[in-house]
Amino acid sequence: MDAVRVSALRERLAGTGWLEAVGGFAGSLRRSVERRWAGELLLVGTEAYEPWHLAAHLEDEAAWSAVPRLAPTLLRHRPSATAPAHLAHGLRRLSGAGRGATVLVVAPGAAGAPLLERVRDARRRGATVLALDGADTVASVPHGDLSARTDLADLAHERLAVGTAAEEPFDLAQHLVSAAAGQPVGRRSALDRLAELAGRLTSAPSLSRW
Repeated sequence: MDAVRVSALRERLAGTGWLEAVGGFAGSLRRSVERRWAGELLLVGTEAYEPWHLAAHLEDEAAWSAVPRLAPTLLRHRPSATAPAHLAHGLRRLSGAGRGATVLVVAPGAAGAPLLERVRDARRRGATVLALDGADTVASVPHGDLSARTDLADLAHERLAVGTAAEEPFDLAQHLVSAAAGQPVGRRSALDRLAELAGRLTSAPSLSRW
């Protein structure tokens, strides 16, 4: 993604509500990890999709913004026995997620019953559940709104639904969520955050180990 493309995106998305939805969701993520009693951020994908890139971007944002709890623990469905420590966490880690923990589920496709059961248990124990998933529209949906729900959406305290048939890829939403989460809530507009993202993607070296 280069600066010209991001500039074009800014123009096309301005006024659509898309960036505002992303900003609202990212703000919820930031607030959740900044709570006084906040615990770890657990990031998990589906069996078919592991959110490697989002893990890397969030870790970078944690360093840039001096919010260490934005750095996630990536949970994998089948971690290799020889994987390095930061890639060796399985879904059992959700068993210990309770009050203070934030569980961010990234699911461009179906989440699957085993994952949903673990996420449901984490929520019952007091974890905050956020979902970034595929849908026909882009919307930031508070838990009280029962429209256009899926099983994952029904579990989430807040959901960002990204149209899988949209022109912009699912990965773009992850770029924008991580960039927006790195900014203090309420300080800057979504368009400003997107402009900064363009600069980072084209000039700043990655700080990540991923």
